[in-house]
Amino acid sequence: MGFAEIFSKIRKTQSAPSEAPSHWVKCSACQSLMYYKEVEQRFNVCPKCGFHMRISATKRIEQLSDEGSFVEFDANLIPVDPLKFVDKKSYKKRIEEAEEKTGKHSSVICGTCTIEGVKVQLVVFDFAFMGGSLGSVEGEKIVRAIHRAIAAKEGLVIVSASGGARMQESTFSLLQMSKTSAALAKLAEAKLPYISILTDPTMGGVSASFAFLGDIIMAEPGALVGFAGQRVIKQTIGADLPEGFQKAEFLLEHGLIDMIVTREEMKKTVADLMKLLGAHCKSDDFELRLKA
Repeated sequence: MGFAEIFSKIRKTQSAPSEAPSHWVKCSACQSLMYYKEVEQRFNVCPKCGFHMRISATKRIEQLSDEGSFVEFDANLIPVDPLKFVDKKSYKKRIEEAEEKTGKHSSVICGTCTIEGVKVQLVVFDFAFMGGSLGSVEGEKIVRAIHRAIAAKEGLVIVSASGGARMQESTFSLLQMSKTSAALAKLAEAKLPYISILTDPTMGGVSASFAFLGDIIMAEPGALVGFAGQRVIKQTIGADLPEGFQKAEFLLEHGLIDMIVTREEMKKTVADLMKLLGAHCKSDDFELRLKA
């Protein structure tokens, strides 16, 4: 057997770097290869460089809410296909694939929970479901969460991770921008706090509506936030754009968001802000101390 043949057999038995076992995670920022449990313990934050990887809605709820406190609402709302939309695939087929992939019926999970004892209505987007796109069901879920917050006199937290309005629903999707914004106006009239958390990515119709209507707008480090993509903007205005102009750090520097908060500090920060903004606390002692 010749050297070339032996070398060929050795290569076939070795896995390519891109075929690393699923229990190893590679950071796209620093290229470090880490054991998945090490990453999961930090809620998908790279322990080497601090890069915030994307996280599922379920994990996000686990990270933000007190253990065992989250109760989901409106899980039975299911998207329909009013326009019988077809591109490369039918909209109906895309929904079926997204449901099979995530085990959910929409890109939004809504419910009530406590965050360090503070009771809130929590809305979380899951980018894995059709890019976290905003459709009729998602808009309806958000509005119902707002109405529950008003009825219960609780604060609202929305965690956005979306590519924008769902094109397969056309005008029905665009309507959700005004629908959710109008509902948030009622929340403001009731003098109840709304914290908007922008994660990677928050784009399109989501960023152009409820995501930027929070009393406090915070973002995770390095999150991509904007309306249109960089290439589209450059083609439209015909000019070069500043480096990283759609990153959270650039937005903070130019006053478009209030703060950047790491995932590790997110829970405590949200709870503290809710208390300061007057959200109802699980313990009556806090309200008494506040009045004193």
